[in-house]
Amino acid sequence: MVSSENATATNPREINKVPLLIVLISGAFVAILNQTLLATALPKIMQDLQLDANTVQWLQSIFMLVNGIMIPITAFLIERFTTRGLFITALSIFALGTAICAIAPNFSVLMIGRIGQAAAAGIMMPLMQTILFLIYPIEKRGTAMGMFGMVIAFAPAIGPTLSGWLVEHFPWRSVFYVVLPIIVIDIIVAYFILKNITNQTFPKVDVISIILSTLGFGGLLYGFSAAGNSGWGSVQVVASIVVGAITLTIFIWRQLKLEEPILEFRVFRNPVFSLTTALGMVTFMAMIGAAVIIPILAQNMLGFTALESGLMLLPGAIVMGVMNPITGRLFDRFGARWLSIIGLSIVTVTTFMFTNLSIDTSFAYIAMVNAIRMLGIAMVMMPVTTAGLNKLPIHLIPHGTAMNNTMRQVAGAVGTALLVTVMTNAALPEQGVQGMIRGVNISFIVAGLFAIIALILSFFIKSGSDSKVRIGR
Repeated sequence: MVSSENATATNPREINKVPLLIVLISGAFVAILNQTLLATALPKIMQDLQLDANTVQWLQSIFMLVNGIMIPITAFLIERFTTRGLFITALSIFALGTAICAIAPNFSVLMIGRIGQAAAAGIMMPLMQTILFLIYPIEKRGTAMGMFGMVIAFAPAIGPTLSGWLVEHFPWRSVFYVVLPIIVIDIIVAYFILKNITNQTFPKVDVISIILSTLGFGGLLYGFSAAGNSGWGSVQVVASIVVGAITLTIFIWRQLKLEEPILEFRVFRNPVFSLTTALGMVTFMAMIGAAVIIPILAQNMLGFTALESGLMLLPGAIVMGVMNPITGRLFDRFGARWLSIIGLSIVTVTTFMFTNLSIDTSFAYIAMVNAIRMLGIAMVMMPVTTAGLNKLPIHLIPHGTAMNNTMRQVAGAVGTALLVTVMTNAALPEQGVQGMIRGVNISFIVAGLFAIIALILSFFIKSGSDSKVRIGR
Protein backbone atom coordinates (compact mmCIF):
# COMPACT_ATOMS: atom_id res chain seq x y z
CA MET A 1 0.00 0.00 0.00
CA VAL A 2 2.95 2.34 0.60
CA SER A 3 3.72 4.19 -2.59
CA SER A 4 7.24 5.33 -3.40
CA GLU A 5 6.10 7.41 -6.34
CA ASN A 6 6.89 11.04 -5.83
CA ALA A 7 3.86 13.03 -4.78
CA THR A 8 3.76 16.78 -4.41
CA ALA A 9 3.50 17.84 -0.79
CA THR A 10 0.55 20.07 0.01
CA ASN A 11 1.27 23.55 1.38
CA PRO A 12 0.63 23.21 5.16
CA ARG A 13 -1.21 26.57 5.20
CA GLU A 14 -3.82 25.24 2.76
CA ILE A 15 -4.72 22.22 4.90
CA ASN A 16 -7.93 22.08 6.93
CA LYS A 17 -6.29 21.22 10.24
CA VAL A 18 -9.30 20.15 12.36
CA PRO A 19 -10.29 16.96 10.46
CA LEU A 20 -6.61 16.11 10.00
CA LEU A 21 -6.03 16.50 13.74
CA ILE A 22 -8.99 14.17 14.44
CA VAL A 23 -7.48 11.48 12.16
CA LEU A 24 -4.04 11.77 13.78
CA ILE A 25 -5.38 11.83 17.34
CA SER A 26 -7.63 8.80 16.66
CA GLY A 27 -4.60 6.87 15.41
CA ALA A 28 -2.56 7.82 18.47
CA PHE A 29 -5.46 6.96 20.75
CA VAL A 30 -5.91 3.38 19.48
CA ALA A 31 -2.15 2.73 19.42
CA ILE A 32 -1.76 3.68 23.10
CA LEU A 33 -5.15 2.31 24.23
CA ASN A 34 -4.23 -1.05 22.72
CA GLN A 35 -1.06 -1.21 24.80
CA THR A 36 -2.78 -0.41 28.11
CA LEU A 37 -5.82 -2.63 27.44
CA LEU A 38 -3.77 -5.82 27.38
CA ALA A 39 -2.12 -5.54 30.82
CA THR A 40 -5.32 -6.28 32.78
CA ALA A 41 -6.27 -9.12 30.39
CA LEU A 42 -3.00 -11.07 30.83
CA PRO A 43 -4.26 -13.32 33.71
CA LYS A 44 -7.27 -14.39 31.59
CA ILE A 45 -4.99 -15.11 28.60
CA MET A 46 -2.76 -17.21 30.91
CA GLN A 47 -5.76 -19.32 31.96
CA ASP A 48 -7.24 -19.72 28.48
CA LEU A 49 -4.00 -20.56 26.63
CA GLN A 50 -2.40 -22.35 29.62
CA LEU A 51 0.66 -20.09 29.84
CA ASP A 52 2.94 -19.19 32.75
CA ALA A 53 3.67 -15.61 33.84
CA ASN A 54 7.11 -15.44 32.19
CA THR A 55 5.68 -16.55 28.83
CA VAL A 56 2.60 -14.33 28.80
CA GLN A 57 4.70 -11.28 29.75
CA TRP A 58 6.29 -11.53 26.28
CA LEU A 59 3.05 -10.13 24.85
CA GLN A 60 4.00 -6.84 26.55
CA SER A 61 7.78 -7.11 26.12
CA ILE A 62 7.63 -7.90 22.38
CA PHE A 63 5.45 -4.82 21.80
CA MET A 64 7.97 -2.49 23.41
CA LEU A 65 10.89 -4.26 21.73
CA VAL A 66 9.52 -4.12 18.16
CA ASN A 67 8.15 -0.61 18.77
CA GLY A 68 11.61 0.54 19.87
CA ILE A 69 13.26 -1.08 16.83
CA MET A 70 10.83 0.56 14.35
CA ILE A 71 10.95 4.12 15.73
CA PRO A 72 14.57 4.89 14.65
CA ILE A 73 13.79 3.67 11.11
CA THR A 74 10.73 5.94 10.85
CA ALA A 75 12.77 9.04 9.87
CA PHE A 76 14.01 7.09 6.81
CA LEU A 77 10.48 5.88 5.98
CA ILE A 78 9.06 9.43 6.23
CA GLU A 79 11.64 10.67 3.71
CA ARG A 80 11.18 7.63 1.45
CA PHE A 81 7.38 7.38 1.18
CA THR A 82 4.41 9.76 0.98
CA THR A 83 2.74 10.91 4.21
CA ARG A 84 -0.60 9.51 3.14
CA GLY A 85 0.72 6.16 1.94
CA LEU A 86 2.86 5.59 5.04
CA PHE A 87 0.13 6.54 7.53
CA ILE A 88 -2.60 4.44 5.87
CA THR A 89 -0.20 1.49 5.53
CA ALA A 90 0.76 1.72 9.22
CA LEU A 91 -2.93 1.85 10.24
CA SER A 92 -3.69 -1.13 7.97
CA ILE A 93 -0.85 -3.19 9.49
CA PHE A 94 -2.17 -2.24 12.94
CA ALA A 95 -5.69 -3.36 11.96
CA LEU A 96 -4.36 -6.65 10.57
CA GLY A 97 -2.30 -7.28 13.73
CA THR A 98 -5.35 -6.53 15.90
CA ALA A 99 -7.56 -8.91 13.87
CA ILE A 100 -4.92 -11.68 14.18
CA CYS A 101 -4.80 -11.15 17.97
CA ALA A 102 -8.60 -11.30 18.21
CA ILE A 103 -8.86 -14.70 16.48
CA ALA A 104 -5.50 -16.18 17.61
CA PRO A 105 -5.94 -19.88 18.47
CA ASN A 106 -2.61 -20.09 20.33
CA PHE A 107 0.24 -18.06 21.83
CA SER A 108 2.44 -18.09 18.67
CA VAL A 109 -0.28 -16.55 16.48
CA LEU A 110 -1.07 -14.02 19.23
CA MET A 111 2.62 -12.99 19.23
CA ILE A 112 2.56 -12.49 15.44
CA GLY A 113 -0.42 -10.15 15.84
CA ARG A 114 1.37 -8.20 18.60
CA ILE A 115 4.47 -7.81 16.41
CA GLY A 116 2.28 -6.33 13.64
CA GLN A 117 0.65 -3.92 16.09
CA ALA A 118 4.01 -2.86 17.54
CA ALA A 119 5.66 -2.28 14.14
CA ALA A 120 2.72 -0.09 13.06
CA ALA A 121 2.66 1.87 16.34
CA GLY A 122 6.42 2.47 16.03
CA ILE A 123 5.82 4.17 12.68
CA MET A 124 2.64 6.04 13.62
CA MET A 125 3.77 7.97 16.70
CA PRO A 126 6.84 9.80 15.24
CA LEU A 127 4.99 10.30 11.92
CA MET A 128 2.08 12.01 13.70
CA GLN A 129 4.43 14.34 15.60
CA THR A 130 6.26 15.19 12.37
CA ILE A 131 2.97 16.04 10.60
CA LEU A 132 1.87 18.28 13.51
CA PHE A 133 5.16 20.20 13.40
CA LEU A 134 4.89 20.73 9.64
CA ILE A 135 1.24 21.88 9.50
CA TYR A 136 1.36 24.26 12.48
CA PRO A 137 3.45 27.45 12.63
CA ILE A 138 6.04 27.62 15.40
CA GLU A 139 3.88 29.89 17.60
CA LYS A 140 1.00 27.33 17.66
CA ARG A 141 2.94 24.09 17.98
CA GLY A 142 2.64 24.03 21.76
CA THR A 143 -1.16 24.04 21.53
CA ALA A 144 -1.12 21.29 18.85
CA MET A 145 1.24 19.11 20.88
CA GLY A 146 -0.93 19.76 23.94
CA MET A 147 -3.95 18.28 22.15
CA PHE A 148 -1.80 15.33 21.08
CA GLY A 149 -0.59 14.90 24.67
CA MET A 150 -4.18 14.97 25.97
CA VAL A 151 -4.96 11.79 24.00
CA ILE A 152 -1.68 10.16 25.05
CA ALA A 153 -2.76 10.75 28.67
CA PHE A 154 -6.43 9.75 28.32
CA ALA A 155 -5.77 6.42 26.57
CA PRO A 156 -3.82 4.96 29.55
CA ALA A 157 -6.52 6.38 31.85
CA ILE A 158 -9.29 4.52 30.06
CA GLY A 159 -7.29 1.37 29.20
CA PRO A 160 -6.95 -0.52 32.53
CA THR A 161 -10.48 0.37 33.70
CA LEU A 162 -12.12 -0.56 30.37
CA SER A 163 -10.04 -3.75 30.13
CA GLY A 164 -10.92 -4.73 33.72
CA TRP A 165 -14.64 -4.36 32.91
CA LEU A 166 -14.37 -6.22 29.58
CA VAL A 167 -12.51 -9.27 30.92
CA GLU A 168 -14.97 -9.55 33.83
CA HIS A 169 -17.98 -9.71 31.48
CA PHE A 170 -16.61 -11.02 28.14
CA PRO A 171 -13.77 -13.25 26.81
CA TRP A 172 -10.30 -11.64 26.72
CA ARG A 173 -10.50 -11.37 22.91
CA SER A 174 -13.01 -8.53 23.41
CA VAL A 175 -10.12 -6.14 24.20
CA PHE A 176 -9.02 -6.47 20.54
CA TYR A 177 -12.53 -6.43 19.06
CA VAL A 178 -13.19 -3.09 20.80
CA VAL A 179 -10.17 -1.46 19.13
CA LEU A 180 -10.66 -2.92 15.62
CA PRO A 181 -13.70 -0.84 14.47
CA ILE A 182 -12.01 2.41 15.54
CA ILE A 183 -8.96 1.59 13.40
CA VAL A 184 -11.07 0.62 10.36
CA ILE A 185 -13.05 3.89 10.58
CA ASP A 186 -9.78 5.84 10.94
CA ILE A 187 -8.35 4.17 7.80
CA ILE A 188 -11.47 5.12 5.78
CA VAL A 189 -11.46 8.73 7.04
CA ALA A 190 -7.66 9.04 6.51
CA TYR A 191 -8.07 7.84 2.90
CA PHE A 192 -10.33 10.81 2.10
CA ILE A 193 -8.83 13.49 4.37
CA LEU A 194 -5.07 12.95 4.67
CA LYS A 195 -2.80 14.93 2.33
CA ASN A 196 0.86 14.47 1.47
CA ILE A 197 2.67 16.89 3.77
CA THR A 198 6.25 15.64 4.03
CA ASN A 199 8.68 16.04 1.12
CA GLN A 200 10.21 12.87 -0.28
CA THR A 201 13.99 12.94 -0.60
CA PHE A 202 14.32 9.24 -1.54
CA PRO A 203 17.29 8.33 0.69
CA LYS A 204 19.12 5.13 -0.25
CA VAL A 205 18.21 1.96 1.63
CA ASP A 206 21.25 1.13 3.78
CA VAL A 207 20.62 -2.46 4.87
CA ILE A 208 23.66 -2.52 7.17
CA SER A 209 22.33 0.53 9.10
CA ILE A 210 18.91 -1.10 9.51
CA ILE A 211 20.51 -4.30 10.86
CA LEU A 212 22.79 -2.33 13.22
CA SER A 213 19.86 -0.20 14.43
CA THR A 214 17.74 -3.30 15.08
CA LEU A 215 20.50 -5.11 17.00
CA GLY A 216 21.60 -1.95 18.85
CA PHE A 217 18.28 -0.56 20.06
CA GLY A 218 16.69 -4.03 20.23
CA GLY A 219 19.55 -5.41 22.33
CA LEU A 220 19.47 -2.53 24.80
CA LEU A 221 15.68 -2.54 25.13
CA TYR A 222 15.54 -6.31 25.58
CA GLY A 223 18.41 -6.31 28.07
CA PHE A 224 16.94 -3.60 30.26
CA SER A 225 13.42 -5.07 30.03
CA ALA A 226 14.63 -8.56 31.00
CA ALA A 227 16.71 -7.15 33.88
CA GLY A 228 13.53 -6.33 35.81
CA ASN A 229 12.62 -10.04 35.95
CA SER A 230 15.88 -11.95 35.47
CA GLY A 231 18.25 -9.68 37.41
CA TRP A 232 21.20 -7.63 36.13
CA GLY A 233 23.67 -10.51 36.52
CA SER A 234 21.91 -13.02 34.26
CA VAL A 235 23.73 -14.09 31.08
CA GLN A 236 20.92 -13.03 28.70
CA VAL A 237 20.72 -9.54 30.23
CA VAL A 238 24.49 -8.90 30.20
CA ALA A 239 24.88 -10.36 26.68
CA SER A 240 21.94 -8.30 25.31
CA ILE A 241 23.20 -5.02 26.80
CA VAL A 242 26.81 -5.62 25.65
CA VAL A 243 25.76 -6.60 22.09
CA GLY A 244 23.29 -3.69 22.00
CA ALA A 245 25.88 -1.15 23.20
CA ILE A 246 28.58 -2.31 20.75
CA THR A 247 26.29 -2.43 17.69
CA LEU A 248 24.66 0.88 18.63
CA THR A 249 28.13 2.51 18.80
CA ILE A 250 28.94 1.14 15.32
CA PHE A 251 25.49 2.31 14.09
CA ILE A 252 26.08 5.87 15.35
CA TRP A 253 29.59 5.94 13.82
CA ARG A 254 28.18 4.75 10.48
CA GLN A 255 25.36 7.35 10.50
CA LEU A 256 27.89 10.15 11.03
CA LYS A 257 29.87 8.90 8.00
CA LEU A 258 26.94 8.47 5.61
CA GLU A 259 25.74 11.34 3.39
CA GLU A 260 22.14 10.12 3.79
CA PRO A 261 21.92 8.54 7.27
CA ILE A 262 18.86 6.56 8.32
CA LEU A 263 18.84 8.45 11.64
CA GLU A 264 20.55 11.86 11.82
CA PHE A 265 22.57 12.03 15.04
CA ARG A 266 23.75 15.53 14.13
CA VAL A 267 20.51 16.82 15.66
CA PHE A 268 22.41 16.61 18.95
CA ARG A 269 24.68 19.42 17.75
CA ASN A 270 21.77 21.66 18.67
CA PRO A 271 22.25 22.34 22.40
CA VAL A 272 18.55 23.08 23.04
CA PHE A 273 17.43 19.82 21.42
CA SER A 274 20.08 17.85 23.33
CA LEU A 275 19.10 19.43 26.67
CA THR A 276 15.34 18.97 26.21
CA THR A 277 15.77 15.36 25.03
CA ALA A 278 17.88 14.56 28.11
CA LEU A 279 15.34 16.35 30.31
CA GLY A 280 12.46 14.39 28.73
CA MET A 281 14.32 11.10 29.28
CA VAL A 282 15.05 11.75 32.97
CA THR A 283 11.47 12.98 33.57
CA PHE A 284 10.11 9.87 31.85
CA MET A 285 12.29 7.67 34.09
CA ALA A 286 10.85 9.47 37.13
CA MET A 287 7.29 9.15 35.80
CA ILE A 288 7.58 5.45 35.01
CA GLY A 289 7.91 4.77 38.74
CA ALA A 290 4.22 5.45 39.35
CA ALA A 291 3.02 3.58 36.26
CA VAL A 292 4.94 0.38 37.10
CA ILE A 293 5.31 0.34 40.88
CA ILE A 294 1.85 1.55 42.02
CA PRO A 295 -0.12 -1.35 40.42
CA ILE A 296 2.32 -3.86 41.98
CA LEU A 297 1.95 -2.12 45.37
CA ALA A 298 -1.86 -1.93 45.09
CA GLN A 299 -2.50 -5.53 43.97
CA ASN A 300 0.33 -7.57 45.55
CA MET A 301 0.78 -5.72 48.86
CA LEU A 302 -2.33 -3.68 49.71
CA GLY A 303 -4.87 -6.22 48.42
CA PHE A 304 -6.67 -4.13 45.79
CA THR A 305 -8.09 -5.73 42.62
CA ALA A 306 -6.75 -5.05 39.10
CA LEU A 307 -9.78 -2.83 38.42
CA GLU A 308 -9.21 -0.87 41.65
CA SER A 309 -5.53 -0.35 40.84
CA GLY A 310 -6.60 0.98 37.43
CA LEU A 311 -9.05 3.35 39.12
CA MET A 312 -6.24 4.45 41.47
CA LEU A 313 -4.27 5.78 38.47
CA LEU A 314 -7.36 7.22 36.73
CA PRO A 315 -7.46 10.69 38.43
CA GLY A 316 -3.78 11.26 37.57
CA ALA A 317 -4.28 10.35 33.92
CA ILE A 318 -7.39 12.58 33.71
CA VAL A 319 -5.48 15.51 35.28
CA MET A 320 -2.65 14.99 32.80
CA GLY A 321 -5.10 14.79 29.89
CA VAL A 322 -6.93 17.98 30.89
CA MET A 323 -3.70 19.86 31.58
CA ASN A 324 -1.88 18.99 28.32
CA PRO A 325 -3.85 21.44 26.11
CA ILE A 326 -3.54 24.12 28.82
CA THR A 327 0.24 23.68 29.20
CA GLY A 328 0.47 23.70 25.38
CA ARG A 329 -1.11 27.16 25.28
CA LEU A 330 1.05 28.34 28.18
CA PHE A 331 4.13 27.11 26.30
CA ASP A 332 3.15 29.12 23.21
CA ARG A 333 2.97 32.25 25.41
CA PHE A 334 5.78 31.80 27.93
CA GLY A 335 8.11 29.04 26.67
CA ALA A 336 9.30 25.89 28.44
CA ARG A 337 11.66 27.21 31.15
CA TRP A 338 9.28 28.17 33.99
CA LEU A 339 6.72 25.49 33.10
CA SER A 340 9.50 22.90 33.51
CA ILE A 341 10.87 24.34 36.73
CA ILE A 342 7.44 24.54 38.40
CA GLY A 343 6.35 21.17 37.02
CA LEU A 344 9.50 19.35 38.13
CA SER A 345 9.32 20.94 41.57
CA ILE A 346 5.83 19.41 41.91
CA VAL A 347 7.09 16.03 40.59
CA THR A 348 10.02 16.02 43.04
CA VAL A 349 7.89 16.82 46.11
CA THR A 350 5.13 14.32 45.25
CA THR A 351 7.61 11.55 44.39
CA PHE A 352 9.14 11.86 47.87
CA MET A 353 5.59 11.75 49.31
CA PHE A 354 5.54 8.15 48.01
CA THR A 355 8.61 7.20 50.06
CA ASN A 356 6.74 6.76 53.36
CA LEU A 357 4.05 4.26 52.28
CA SER A 358 2.79 1.63 54.74
CA ILE A 359 0.12 -1.08 55.13
CA ASP A 360 -2.28 1.65 56.30
CA THR A 361 -1.79 3.91 53.25
CA SER A 362 -5.23 4.61 51.80
CA PHE A 363 -6.55 4.40 48.24
CA ALA A 364 -7.38 8.14 48.42
CA TYR A 365 -3.81 9.15 49.44
CA ILE A 366 -2.17 7.24 46.56
CA ALA A 367 -4.74 8.49 44.01
CA MET A 368 -4.46 12.13 45.18
CA VAL A 369 -0.64 12.30 45.35
CA ASN A 370 -0.38 10.58 41.96
CA ALA A 371 -2.87 13.07 40.46
CA ILE A 372 -0.80 16.05 41.70
CA ARG A 373 2.35 14.31 40.43
CA MET A 374 0.80 13.94 36.98
CA LEU A 375 -0.05 17.66 36.99
CA GLY A 376 3.70 18.30 37.30
CA ILE A 377 4.52 15.78 34.55
CA ALA A 378 2.02 17.48 32.20
CA MET A 379 3.85 20.79 32.71
CA VAL A 380 7.10 19.20 31.51
CA MET A 381 6.77 16.42 28.93
CA MET A 382 5.11 18.07 25.90
CA PRO A 383 6.56 21.59 26.47
CA VAL A 384 10.19 20.36 26.57
CA THR A 385 9.61 18.08 23.55
CA THR A 386 8.14 20.99 21.59
CA ALA A 387 10.90 23.39 22.69
CA GLY A 388 13.59 21.01 21.44
CA LEU A 389 11.94 20.20 18.10
CA ASN A 390 11.20 23.90 17.47
CA LYS A 391 14.95 24.51 17.24
CA LEU A 392 15.45 22.10 14.35
CA PRO A 393 15.22 23.10 10.68
CA ILE A 394 12.29 21.59 8.77
CA HIS A 395 14.34 18.88 7.02
CA LEU A 396 15.52 17.50 10.38
CA ILE A 397 12.14 17.36 12.13
CA PRO A 398 11.46 13.70 11.08
CA HIS A 399 14.86 12.78 12.55
CA GLY A 400 14.19 14.87 15.67
CA THR A 401 10.82 13.21 16.37
CA ALA A 402 12.24 9.72 15.74
CA MET A 403 15.24 10.44 17.99
CA ASN A 404 13.04 11.90 20.73
CA ASN A 405 10.69 8.90 20.74
CA THR A 406 13.59 6.44 20.63
CA MET A 407 15.39 8.03 23.57
CA ARG A 408 12.16 7.99 25.57
CA GLN A 409 11.67 4.27 24.83
CA VAL A 410 15.21 3.54 26.03
CA ALA A 411 14.66 5.72 29.14
CA GLY A 412 11.39 3.88 29.86
CA ALA A 413 13.10 0.48 29.61
CA VAL A 414 16.05 1.56 31.77
CA GLY A 415 13.81 3.28 34.34
CA THR A 416 11.42 0.33 34.64
CA ALA A 417 14.23 -2.22 34.99
CA LEU A 418 16.12 -0.10 37.52
CA LEU A 419 13.11 0.68 39.73
CA VAL A 420 11.77 -2.91 39.68
CA THR A 421 15.27 -4.18 40.57
CA VAL A 422 15.59 -1.67 43.42
CA MET A 423 12.11 -2.59 44.69
CA THR A 424 12.92 -6.33 44.61
CA ASN A 425 16.38 -6.07 46.17
CA ALA A 426 15.35 -3.60 48.91
CA ALA A 427 12.29 -5.62 49.96
CA LEU A 428 12.45 -7.67 53.18
CA PRO A 429 9.90 -10.49 52.64
CA GLU A 430 10.68 -12.01 56.05
CA GLN A 431 9.13 -8.89 57.64
CA GLY A 432 5.80 -9.50 55.88
CA VAL A 433 3.86 -6.95 53.82
CA GLN A 434 5.56 -3.92 55.42
CA GLY A 435 8.93 -5.45 54.49
CA MET A 436 7.74 -5.70 50.86
CA ILE A 437 6.50 -2.09 50.95
CA ARG A 438 9.99 -1.04 52.09
CA GLY A 439 11.21 -1.98 48.59
CA VAL A 440 8.54 0.27 47.05
CA ASN A 441 9.55 3.20 49.28
CA ILE A 442 13.21 2.88 48.31
CA SER A 443 12.34 2.60 44.60
CA PHE A 444 10.51 5.93 44.90
CA ILE A 445 13.61 7.45 46.54
CA VAL A 446 15.50 6.50 43.35
CA ALA A 447 12.66 7.96 41.22
CA GLY A 448 12.90 11.11 43.37
CA LEU A 449 16.63 11.38 42.56
CA PHE A 450 15.74 11.25 38.84
CA ALA A 451 13.25 14.08 39.45
CA ILE A 452 15.93 16.19 41.20
CA ILE A 453 18.34 15.67 38.27
CA ALA A 454 15.58 16.74 35.84
CA LEU A 455 14.80 19.81 38.00
CA ILE A 456 18.46 20.88 37.91
CA LEU A 457 18.55 20.41 34.11
CA SER A 458 15.41 22.56 33.70
CA PHE A 459 17.28 25.64 34.99
CA PHE A 460 19.55 25.43 31.91
CA ILE A 461 16.63 26.02 29.51
CA LYS A 462 16.95 29.56 28.22
CA SER A 463 14.07 32.03 28.43
CA GLY A 464 12.62 33.40 25.22
CA SER A 465 13.12 32.00 21.75
CA ASP A 466 16.63 31.45 20.52
CA SER A 467 17.26 31.64 16.82
CA LYS A 468 17.15 28.32 15.04
CA VAL A 469 20.42 26.50 14.68
CA ARG A 470 20.89 25.24 11.17
CA ILE A 471 22.48 21.82 11.02
CA GLY A 472 24.01 20.75 7.77
CA ARG A 473 23.73 17.25 6.41
